[in-house]
Amino acid sequence: MPILSRRHVLATGAALGIGASAASAVPAAAVPAGSRHSGGREETRTLDELYRAALAEGGKLVVYAGGDTPTQQDGTKAAFKARFPDIDLTLIVDYSKYHDVRVDNQFATDTLVPDVVQFQTLHDFDRWKDQGRLLHYKPAGFSKVYDRFKDPQGAWVATGAIAFSFMYDTATVGAKTPLTPRDLVDPKWKGKIASAYPHDDDAVLFLYTLYARKYGWEWVAKFAAQDVQFARGSNSPGDAVFGGQKTIGVGTAGSAVSTTPVTFAIGAGHPFMAWGQRTAVLKEAKNSTAAKLFLNWQLSKEMQNGSFNGWSVRTDVTPPAGLKPIWEYPNANVDGFPRFMADRAAVERWKQTFALYFGEVKGDPTPGWLGLHPGA
Repeated sequence: MPILSRRHVLATGAALGIGASAASAVPAAAVPAGSRHSGGREETRTLDELYRAALAEGGKLVVYAGGDTPTQQDGTKAAFKARFPDIDLTLIVDYSKYHDVRVDNQFATDTLVPDVVQFQTLHDFDRWKDQGRLLHYKPAGFSKVYDRFKDPQGAWVATGAIAFSFMYDTATVGAKTPLTPRDLVDPKWKGKIASAYPHDDDAVLFLYTLYARKYGWEWVAKFAAQDVQFARGSNSPGDAVFGGQKTIGVGTAGSAVSTTPVTFAIGAGHPFMAWGQRTAVLKEAKNSTAAKLFLNWQLSKEMQNGSFNGWSVRTDVTPPAGLKPIWEYPNANVDGFPRFMADRAAVERWKQTFALYFGEVKGDPTPGWLGLHPGA
């Protein structure tokens, strides 16, 4: 499987679900009608049953998804439309840090647009749960999701496992001696590195904090002297490497399934980071049944088996040969990222410190400026 930039990753990650009629085969258990869809139990309706119910509800669905470019979720939209052609799906991509405050403002002004939120800002889901903003709901397969990738009461569940590290052009670097983060400050790579701004994206920020803690501030200072091409959007480093402009890209998503043409670095003993992208149905959703359909579809084994990077949030999906479940990599710091995101004061200190080393963030947001109510 080829390794993809984050733009290609999230645009095509769901495409393997196109036409997968087997995705409807979620068994419906014989349970009393009154308890069948309660928040305390897993969903027992099949995807086809949910599809019919969503059409009866009105056949519309609005999803706000974290990401970097307007087209990044086109693969997801195409796969969903192929499987459920009569659902009117609106899927809006923006940086999670803009989407979350947008949703907060919509709450405050009684103008809520999305039915589903799917963000990198993990701390928001705990806050919204405490505020009573999230529908407690367990889609089919919920019991098979890795425990730390779901809320016990079903307020949210991770629907995708994403990893951030650095990547490099395998042919240029050579495959015999894999690069480590420590090697990135070697003067021979000066001018050959692209990176997302760590102080613009909290996942990239966490990755850089891991580097700073592991290799020290001297490493950060040397890296800052490498004439790094910083840009907004965590897709940008991968685009630079795959496009042949740079040899190394730091702070981007990728796949470790293959090393051709790019190696995604997850070597033991050196840090990278991963998390479960949290997804929730808002309690005030106008299209709650379609929202439930979306969650069940995303968590289906067919969709999870088709993940771009080979990693699933489900414990009963076996990764491709050569990979382990993402939570079995100690250097992936899966538990560390939620803790990091929860301490907003520390996050701000890290951001401003890296700004001292790398300069202020420059450039327009890569998804564009979407305003207060996109998708309305």
